[in-house]
Amino acid sequence: MSGDVLQTEFEFTLPQGYVDDEGTLHREGVMRLATAADEIKPLKDPRVQANSAYLTVILLARVITRLGTLESVNPHIVENLYVSDLEYLQNLYEQVNVGGADVVDTTCPECDEEFSLELHPGGEVIVGAPAE
Repeated sequence: MSGDVLQTEFEFTLPQGYVDDEGTLHREGVMRLATAADEIKPLKDPRVQANSAYLTVILLARVITRLGTLESVNPHIVENLYVSDLEYLQNLYEQVNVGGADVVDTTCPECDEEFSLELHPGGEVIVGAPAE
C-alpha cells in the first residue's frame, strides 16, 4: 500500500472577506473535496432550475466547511460574497476538484531565494510566494 494520503480539505484566505450582520470580517476558511452528490443534488433545487448560474452558489455552500467563526456556510452567505471572493472560490474549487496543480518548492539559481511554482496541466506555470 502506498504511503500517499489523499488531501480532502484545503485552507484558504479570501481576498476581501465576508462581513456578517454584526460587522465581523470572515476571511479564513476551509473547502473540502466535492463528492458526486455535491454536484448532482443541487440540480434538483428549484433555484438552479430557474437560473443555472445559481448552481455555483449552492455547490460552494456545500463544500465550504468553515468560514471564519461562522457556525455554517449556506447559500445566503455565498450570495453575499464580493465578486472577487466568489471568483477566488470558483477557481479554488476547480483547482482541487478537476485536476489541480502540483506545487513545487524551488530555488532561484541567480539569487538563491526559495519560492513555490504551481505546475498546471497543459504546461502553465505560476510563480507563487516565497517558500517557507
